[in-house]
Amino acid sequence: MADTEKYANVLVSWLRELGYTHCFFVAGGNIMHLIDGIRDQMTCIPTVHEVAAGLATEAFNAAEGEGRAFALVTAGPGMTNAVTALASAWLESRELLMLGGQVKTEDLNRGAIRQRGIQEVDGRDIAAPVSVASVRMETPMARHEVAALVEQGRTGRRGPVFLEICLDVTAAPVVRADLEAQPLPAPPAIPAPSADDIAQVRALLEDAERPLLLLGGGLTRTTVRELLPALRAAGIPFMTTWNGIDRVGSDEPLYLGRPNTWGQRSANVIMQSADLLVALGTRLGLQQTGFNWQQFIPVGQVVQVDIDAAELAKGHPRVDVPIEADANALLAGILDGEPIERPDWLAFGRHVREVLPIAEDGNEHREGYLDPFRFTLALADLATADDVFIPCSSGGANSVSMQSWQQKAGQVIFADKGLASMGIGLSSAMGAAFAHPSRRTIMIEGDGGFAQNLQELGTVAAHDVNLKIFLCVNEGYASIRTTQRNYFGGAYLGCDTKTGLGFPAWEPLFAAFGIPVQTLADGWERDSAFLDAFGAPGPAAFIVPVDPEQTYLPKITSRVTESGSMESNPLHMMSPELPDDVAADVLRHIVASGQVAQQR
Repeated sequence: MADTEKYANVLVSWLRELGYTHCFFVAGGNIMHLIDGIRDQMTCIPTVHEVAAGLATEAFNAAEGEGRAFALVTAGPGMTNAVTALASAWLESRELLMLGGQVKTEDLNRGAIRQRGIQEVDGRDIAAPVSVASVRMETPMARHEVAALVEQGRTGRRGPVFLEICLDVTAAPVVRADLEAQPLPAPPAIPAPSADDIAQVRALLEDAERPLLLLGGGLTRTTVRELLPALRAAGIPFMTTWNGIDRVGSDEPLYLGRPNTWGQRSANVIMQSADLLVALGTRLGLQQTGFNWQQFIPVGQVVQVDIDAAELAKGHPRVDVPIEADANALLAGILDGEPIERPDWLAFGRHVREVLPIAEDGNEHREGYLDPFRFTLALADLATADDVFIPCSSGGANSVSMQSWQQKAGQVIFADKGLASMGIGLSSAMGAAFAHPSRRTIMIEGDGGFAQNLQELGTVAAHDVNLKIFLCVNEGYASIRTTQRNYFGGAYLGCDTKTGLGFPAWEPLFAAFGIPVQTLADGWERDSAFLDAFGAPGPAAFIVPVDPEQTYLPKITSRVTESGSMESNPLHMMSPELPDDVAADVLRHIVASGQVAQQR
């Protein structure tokens, strides 16, 4: 009779074959056999909370460092705690393999009653809406079935895969050879651009007077790095989305910024002035186009290249040439030709960036506080090309970072703008740091978000993670406070320490975890104590005092209409309004169409 092995051990060995090296987890009874299986086969990183395990896993893989990670959570609350991570990876199109425990097959309620097994909830159905695949394993799966599931999440438009495994299945004795009889499946094919697709886009670029490339997160870091000489030679100005921020350095001569609803004013103006936008590997969601998507690229055509046909057909914004294809291949194709140089257009873009600086003078803060925009610019100057940078996911710390950070070529940078969940920053930074153990990881987070996941300071301290935490302390939720001030006359509720929020004394909190901490003041970037701590290995925290009444400009202004709906300005009409002479200058290509006059 053939020798048998415990299925949990066999399953983990298959994951190793598929490239997985790390596991973020919180232990639990319904995954005890899987924990036993990963003990000697994986680098095991226990977290304090399951949401952190999932978020760190997502970030680990997004950082593309050493190895590949999956998350392991137990049944019931373990799974429900981790749903935020699944939703984050789903909206950002990132790989996240999550194994979840479940009660024994004989204890499943089968829908007849609410619960039979202890801690039993239907994790498979809970995860399904935010997963590319969500499966319950009630009998041992063969290797090729497991591999096919895994590939669904990391090929094409990536996304989370949730595999819920009953406790008795993980303990079942199996004959490995029986489960490995069939070969591993080939990864799913990615639609390739046709020769006609490439020729059409190339012809549009050659005919355009003001062409612009928008590089999205669907373009891989490797692709852009390899194509960078050709991209420079092509002569076409380009920008990046937030998800594509680290594809190029901000000092590239053809780089003209990051447009977005919370983007750089200069980038928004330049993009809206283009007569042709070729959007590569970006779904062009509302944050990218603005809520007034009807006036996205008001004086030009839009080419969108995406592997998801649904994104091309969603109806917003207007897309003149939709192409369902791998943006990486199409970019390579359109760069294969003579340069498409438009010196007047490039000069206009550079002029706009000079006239409209990143840190505008209109923002206000009181004495004793740091200007978050200039703080971020200074921190970006101090960061090296080898650093990993993680801005938080919502609020002022996020929007200021994505407006102000001047990325260096080689840096790894990503955020979570889709779900924009407060508290994601620490777990994401932790996962990215584990992916790049030899590099320094820098994160910026607001105190409101940080308070929602601060328990993971224990994980950071236990593993001596080389993580530098910049905590913007403004006594609450700045974005919620701003909303209540702008739309409800300053009727504040639940947005700061004066209206019911409770926060710790931050310096003693970090000290309790054994993490060095400093509070920054004017001139911090030249302070030797700061520079020593910033450059030293291991964790360190820096308190950044931000005025609770700090303004965050420029921004897209929205109005509440008589019907109660919201009406927003287009991307080129950020608030505060530009002086008439400046507007006439930088909006010259849009003024001719009448688009500006309609909004002023």
